[in-house]
Amino acid sequence: MVNNITEEMWDFYQKLLGYNNDEMKSFKENPRTEGIVLKGPVLAKMRFIFEIVQSHGCSCNHKKGDKIYFDGIGQLIPELSPKRICAFAISAVSQLIFAGQELVYAGVNPNNMRINRVGCYDVGVHCGGWGNVVLEMTVDNYPE
Repeated sequence: MVNNITEEMWDFYQKLLGYNNDEMKSFKENPRTEGIVLKGPVLAKMRFIFEIVQSHGCSCNHKKGDKIYFDGIGQLIPELSPKRICAFAISAVSQLIFAGQELVYAGVNPNNMRINRVGCYDVGVHCGGWGNVVLEMTVDNYPE
């Protein structure tokens, strides 16, 4: 089942994830692993970009047009992102990153995601909160 993956690829993932040999055996035996590992090179080149499309009353001062960048694995790219990022915005975008990765594993361009916006969970001043931010996800470097 996992015969399309080279030993070099397995070694890469074992080092990346810090797995011992028993953990690596379990990883290899998981029937879903092959599809994930084979899409690793696609994810490694991609970036998830979250643009602020609406912001009002944000205590972190996120403004419309600001962008927060993550690599295809889901790690924040701080040198491309605002210096301060709201924890509540981060928790919201994590759901779309997960969904985007799942689309990649299925061979679907995540830019085709129909619901690609999320908001921080602050409800805004009119509902007893402070503010609200809406972020829209796009992906760059997805192979055509």
